[in-house]
Amino acid sequence: MSQRIRIPWKTFAKVVAKLLAVTIGIGAAVLVIAWLAGAFEDKIAPHTAVANVRHLGTERTEAVHEVTKDYIEEAIGTLKAASRTVVSAKVLATIEEINVTAGDQVLVGDVLIRLDSKDLEARVKQADQALVAAQATRREAESSYKRDSQMVQQNLIPRAEYDESTRRMEVARAGELQAEQAVEEANAMLAHATIHAHKAGRIVDRLAEPGDTARPGEPILVLYDATSLRLEAPVREQLAVKLRAGDQLNVYIDALEREVKSTIDEIVPQADAPSRSFLVKASLPRSEDLFEGMFGRLRIPAGQRRHLCLATDAIHTVGQLEFVEVVTANDEIEKRFVKTGQVGVPGRVEVLSGLKAGERVVLPPQTANESSNEGGQR
Repeated sequence: MSQRIRIPWKTFAKVVAKLLAVTIGIGAAVLVIAWLAGAFEDKIAPHTAVANVRHLGTERTEAVHEVTKDYIEEAIGTLKAASRTVVSAKVLATIEEINVTAGDQVLVGDVLIRLDSKDLEARVKQADQALVAAQATRREAESSYKRDSQMVQQNLIPRAEYDESTRRMEVARAGELQAEQAVEEANAMLAHATIHAHKAGRIVDRLAEPGDTARPGEPILVLYDATSLRLEAPVREQLAVKLRAGDQLNVYIDALEREVKSTIDEIVPQADAPSRSFLVKASLPRSEDLFEGMFGRLRIPAGQRRHLCLATDAIHTVGQLEFVEVVTANDEIEKRFVKTGQVGVPGRVEVLSGLKAGERVVLPPQTANESSNEGGQR
């Protein structure tokens, strides 16, 4: 006889409950997806949308025109002085006084620095005393030579004694000359204790203070001639080979927001291989507000180019985007994105893309002031 397998009631109920929970979850997920897909909302019948076309009315328009403009290329450079002087001492001494500071204007002959001259004055006195002694020795030797010269003629002394007297006189004269040169050298060293300006200029740096020890060749002051300022700028070789010494170019000084005239003084006859450029040096006119180290732009004519020109009033801006309203052949107005370049004359701007020559663009309506100005001009 076969035996029946009996399943406990509790186990059966658990299985049915699990199946029911899974079924309910799946049903709920299907309903949510259907709701998100809009299954329970009313549908709108498809139809063709008619664009809202705008036609030209009384708006002012202007034609985009093409212009020819001189193209200027800028070479960035730095103002430097052609005449720059480093002031240093020629003797080892202590600095007693410095009469100038950075920014001072000096003239030729002005006293810039005084050094301690006690040791140098003592050397001058020693040289003077040595000269006095040498002169006395020379006089004594000359007197002996004259006496021996007379006696040798009378055969009163041997010839050898006369020769010895001659030698002592020549040695004494040489000693005197040497002492005179020592005096001159000592006086020259003493003169170096006072340092004068050998050229006019402006002090740009002070590298020592009173009490410091001045050493030969060690810089104490730096000055430059303000009339020798020039802009030194690397110019690409395609433009540099067309420039000549004496050419007149404009230089724009950013810090002063001013343009000044310049004259090309020198073009270094060797190109820089990495940058393919020549160093051009252009002199600038003297000005109290131009200083060494300032930033400048050398503006070099680079030929002519043609480009489209448009009134800035016709351009609308949304964020970083620019667009204009263009009048089509059917007098319809469409919006078109454009890209602008450099600003030309006031109220005009260069158009790089988005328009063609001859196309018309819509201008904003005139204000009352503009209308009155035009009426007055008429």
